[in-house]
Amino acid sequence: METLDSLVSTISNFVWGAPMLILLVGTGLYLTIKLKFMQFWALPSALKLIFIKEDSTKGEISHFAALMTALAATVGIGNIVGVATAIVLGGPGAVFWMWITGLVGMATKYSEAVLAVKYREKGDFGYRGGPMYYLTHGAKLPILGTLFAFFTACAAFGIGNMTQSNAVAEVLLTQLNIPTWVSGLALLTLTSLVILGGIKSIGKFTSFLVPFMIVFYVFAALVVLFLNIDKIVPAFGLIFYHAFNPIAAGGGFAGATIAAAIRFGIARGVFSNESGLGSAPIAAAAARTEDPVRQALVSMTQTFIDTIIVCTMTALIILISPFWQEGISAGSLTLLSFEHHLGGVGTLIVSLATVLFAYSTILGWSYYGEKAFEFLLGTKWVKVYRVLFVAGVMVGAMMQLNFVWNFSDMMNGLMAIPNLIALLILSNIVKNETDRFFKKSA
Repeated sequence: METLDSLVSTISNFVWGAPMLILLVGTGLYLTIKLKFMQFWALPSALKLIFIKEDSTKGEISHFAALMTALAATVGIGNIVGVATAIVLGGPGAVFWMWITGLVGMATKYSEAVLAVKYREKGDFGYRGGPMYYLTHGAKLPILGTLFAFFTACAAFGIGNMTQSNAVAEVLLTQLNIPTWVSGLALLTLTSLVILGGIKSIGKFTSFLVPFMIVFYVFAALVVLFLNIDKIVPAFGLIFYHAFNPIAAGGGFAGATIAAAIRFGIARGVFSNESGLGSAPIAAAAARTEDPVRQALVSMTQTFIDTIIVCTMTALIILISPFWQEGISAGSLTLLSFEHHLGGVGTLIVSLATVLFAYSTILGWSYYGEKAFEFLLGTKWVKVYRVLFVAGVMVGAMMQLNFVWNFSDMMNGLMAIPNLIALLILSNIVKNETDRFFKKSA
C-alpha cells in the first residue's frame, strides 16, 4: 500500500506540475483574447442574468439553481485552507496570482458552459451534458470523453465525497468532541435526503444553502475588516508588492521567491475555482435555457464569486493578522486569524464555514459523479451510484484518508487534460455563439 501511495503521489505531483498550470492559465488567456476580454465587459449583464427566470422546455433547473449547484461544489475548504496554503508557501504575492487565475478562468468557465448547453442531450433523468458530451459530439473524440467521465467518477468519490466528510468529522471532533461515527451518520442522512431526489432536489437545496453560507462567511470577514480598516490598504500593498518581489524569511516564515508566489497562487486558484477542470459545465447543462450563452454568462460569475470575492476575504483576514509570519500550519492559519480578531466567535465561524463548505461540495460533486456514471454505464446505474455515493460519505468520515487525498488530486488533475483539449478544438464554436448572442442583443 505504501508503494502504491508513493506512486499515486508522484503522478499527482506531475499532473499538477508546471506544464498543467501553464496549460490551464494559457487556455484561459487564449480564450480571453479570442473572446475580446468579454468576462470584464459582460460581467454586469452576467450578474443580472443570475436572477432572471427563463421559460424553457429544455433543462431541469433555473440559471440560479445551476449556478448554486456549481458553486456548492466549488466553494469548499479550498477557500479556507487553500488560500492559507498559498500564502504559507508563496507569500502574500500568491494572492495576486490567484486573482489572475480567477480572471482568465472566467473565460474558461464561460466557454465550458457554452459547449455544455450546446451539446447536451435529453436522458431518462433529465438533460445531461458536460465535457464527455462535447468531447464526443463536438470534438469527435469519444475516447477522451470516456476518459473524462472515468476520471470524474473516481474524483467524485474522493475529492467530492470521502475527503469532504472526513474534513467535517475532523472539525466536529476537534471543536465539539463529536465522535466521527455520529458525524458520518448525520452526513449520510442529510446527503441521502437531498441527492436521492436528483438534480431538482440538489438545485432546490443548494439554492438555499449556498447563498446563506457565502453571505455568512463574507459578512463575518467584512466585520473583521471593518474593525481593522486601517490595515486593509497595507494588506493589499503586500499582495501587489510581493507578486513581483520576493519576500524574505522572518520569524517562523520561510520566505518565498517570485516563482513560488506564481506557482502556489496559480495552483491554489485553479484548485479553488476549478476553471478548466470540466466539472461545473455538468451542472450548467441542466439549466433551463434555450441559449447556451445565457447560461454561460451566469456560469462565468461562479469563478468571480469563488476567487475574487470569497478567496480575497480569506486572504485579507490572514494578512491583517500576525500569524502568517509565525510558521503556523496552513490548516490552522485561517481559524487562528479569525480567532485573533473575534475570539471564540471567530473559531465558531470558521468551524461552521468548514462544515457548510464541505457539505455543499458533497452535494455538488454527487451530481457530477452521477452524470459521469450515467455516461459510462447507462441510466440503470444511476440509482445504484446514488446509494454507493451516500455510503461513501459514512466511510470517509471514519477513515484516515491520505491515500484518498492523493488519488483524488490525481484524478482531479487528469480531468482537466481532455477538457482543455476540447476547449481549444472547439474555441471557434464558442466565439461564434458569443458573437451571435451579442449581435442579437445589440
